[in-house]
Amino acid sequence: MRVHLLALGTRMPDWVQAGTDEYSKRLAGDIRLEIEEIPLPKRGSTPVPTLIRQEAELLRKRMARYPGARSVALEVTGRRLTTEKLATELGHLRDLGQDLILLVGGPDGLCPELSAGCDLRWSLSDLTLPHPLVRILLAEQVYRAWSILAGHPYHRG
Repeated sequence: MRVHLLALGTRMPDWVQAGTDEYSKRLAGDIRLEIEEIPLPKRGSTPVPTLIRQEAELLRKRMARYPGARSVALEVTGRRLTTEKLATELGHLRDLGQDLILLVGGPDGLCPELSAGCDLRWSLSDLTLPHPLVRILLAEQVYRAWSILAGHPYHRG
């Protein structure tokens, strides 16, 4: 299965690329992580609601490349998962041969209509996390979930 992390924003610091690359390359075999950066629309004097709708359209276009994939909006108000529950969900999708799309919004969050149209809404924390750190956190958690499924000693609950 493939986990497609669709993230608005480009030009991440080198440490973000190094961190996500490290966890992505550790994944072996049945689960792969693919991170796609999507350029933000020009901010200028465009009203925020218009920007959020434009960002949603960019995300929808990318999502259309993966028909049949489960979609997850990452939202502060979403459902919290333990790492073990994430592993269970990834294992279930893997067994079904279904891919997963994780959506990381722009600086103003995800479009409410896009979020509502996703299969699931997950929360990583009640804290406000910087988007570069979210990418690394997600890459690490996908790797940790894979390690649980594979019986790898990385996760020592």
